[in-house]
Amino acid sequence: MIEDEKVMAEKYDQDAEASGWLGPEVAFGLVYKYIKPGETILDIGIGTGLGALLFHKAGLNVTGMDISEEMLAACRRKGFAMDLKRHDLRVTPYPYGEASIDHVASVGVFNFFDNLDQIFSEVSRILRRNGLFIFVVADRNSEEKSEVIVGREHTGSDTTVTMYRHSTEQIEGWLKGNAFRLMDSLKFTVYMDRAKKIKFPAKAYLVRKKMRA
Repeated sequence: MIEDEKVMAEKYDQDAEASGWLGPEVAFGLVYKYIKPGETILDIGIGTGLGALLFHKAGLNVTGMDISEEMLAACRRKGFAMDLKRHDLRVTPYPYGEASIDHVASVGVFNFFDNLDQIFSEVSRILRRNGLFIFVVADRNSEEKSEVIVGREHTGSDTTVTMYRHSTEQIEGWLKGNAFRLMDSLKFTVYMDRAKKIKFPAKAYLVRKKMRA
């Protein structure tokens, strides 16, 4: 393991709690009344399993994929995921069959992708008919810039990270092009630091797969 990534994985849950990260709770709150125990859910960008754990507690069978072996190892130690795969979301196809999963979730990774069309296309392929897709993005209005450079005050190091915010218009376009119907959405605030002084708007979306024309 790369030591820096191992340390980051070990601190991830602590930092999320300290900064008041509500993404998992908001996403689960939008979808919980539509899901049933025994169904399958795939968490893309599962990380340490922080978001997926709520679905496990609700009785769903959790699988996950992530690019970081260190994050997957942290998730694996929690012992609730049925299957975990290392895979880069930028590489298609994903290692799951067509119409093989009941639901898909992603609560903490889309801010690293400028264009989500390819991801939405793969999720649509993997989901069963009427399957649900719950995801969280960094929100913006259509006049604001998409790209945000995150500096040392956020990362805690000299490294900068490029993040992306997605407007409602962008999301609606990608949903329409990949056979999804919007069911619900909710805006909330994300804090980037433990002191909760640096914040930006986020938005959770709940959508359902429909039959392609």
